[in-house]
Amino acid sequence: MTAPDTDGTGHRARLRGRLLMHGGETLLDHELIEYLLTLAIPRRDTKPLAKTLLHEFGGIGGLLSADSVALGKVSGMGDSPVAAIRIVQAAAIRMLHAQVAPRPVLSNWQALLDYLHADMAHHVVERIRVLHLNSRNLLIRDELVAEGTVDEAPLYTREVIRRALDLGSAALILVHNHPSGDHSPSRADIDLTRTIAAAGKPLGIAVHDHLIIGARGHTSLRAQGML
Repeated sequence: MTAPDTDGTGHRARLRGRLLMHGGETLLDHELIEYLLTLAIPRRDTKPLAKTLLHEFGGIGGLLSADSVALGKVSGMGDSPVAAIRIVQAAAIRMLHAQVAPRPVLSNWQALLDYLHADMAHHVVERIRVLHLNSRNLLIRDELVAEGTVDEAPLYTREVIRRALDLGSAALILVHNHPSGDHSPSRADIDLTRTIAAAGKPLGIAVHDHLIIGARGHTSLRAQGML
């Protein structure tokens, strides 16, 4: 008679076997998170916690973008499992960023969008990035310049232009997220973009675009004819 798998080791071994033999695409979302959590919580059935996390954060994208404080509030999540989730997020974003840096941004647009969506789409507060480009449209600096509330973060034209001058930037791409998931631009988004573009033009600093990132997609002000 086979002994019951009371500690879950047999189930974990089967997950590991599927992962190693056939790749992560053979695992469901909750199985991926479940196995990740077993590395941080080795002597516990982590399937219920994995399902709770996916439900709490609205899926794997929201979970892997969640901050440490939000993750730590979920029952059963200590420092080790929180760190496991965050290291996967950091590695994924680092990998996507590596696809952006070595090539001209305007000819590598989809890679840029993939990186920005992974980094910003699921944050629960508004964040603003400024991407600084050189005269060849290569990324020279990617800076998080503001973080605010669920619907607002401050950005000041003078500070953006001063930083561009300090870095010798030839062009900028402004980026911010809408935590609501709706990526439609507001009147304030449009006005601010035009103000920064007007301030940069006489100094030889172009604003290529302003991208608004949401959980359900993105909007390019340039593509919409608003810049």
